[in-house]
Amino acid sequence: MKTLKLQQIDIAANHAQFLGTPEVLKKQKLALVCSQTCPGDVILKTYDFARLVRGSGLVVVSGFHSQIEKDCLPILLRGSDPVIIVQAHRLSTTRLPMQWQKAIDAGRLLLLSPFGENDKRVATELATERNRFAATISDEVLIPYAAPGSKTEALALDLLASGKHVCTLNHRPSPLLLAGAEVVMPDFFALRAKAHISVGW
Repeated sequence: MKTLKLQQIDIAANHAQFLGTPEVLKKQKLALVCSQTCPGDVILKTYDFARLVRGSGLVVVSGFHSQIEKDCLPILLRGSDPVIIVQAHRLSTTRLPMQWQKAIDAGRLLLLSPFGENDKRVATELATERNRFAATISDEVLIPYAAPGSKTEALALDLLASGKHVCTLNHRPSPLLLAGAEVVMPDFFALRAKAHISVGW
């Protein structure tokens, strides 16, 4: 197993630390952000999304912190596409899960953090900044569910107002839909990626 070394990179107007292969940043990226609370049907759709998007060529970017995000990580790591984890604290080479280390060694996992040495623990403010950073460096964003009045909802509305393409798996009436979020099926990104590949995109 390789010795992991922290390095620095400038991305999205931020000076970030990283572990892994930064070349994955050049690929098409989709941010995944979801509220902690989530209806059962949306949870199942999100699991389906994670399973179906594997092998599509898309790089999923997330903090993988909320429970639904966390559950998607092992599903995605079983695929062939790279994954980017944005952490809400400074990076460290110690206590990395074995699965993460193996994925980094294989060039399939990039750990990123826009935070400094003093940010040792996850805090609400850092988690909010982390999710915004993940969305900023991504080409588009999937927010399976944003709880009413949540920070995830506020982030989604800010992104939509800025012109970012935001998708959701939640068909229920919500401020996101009123603001222009696109309701998609779990296989939307996988099918679209395959269609692009078939025409030489």
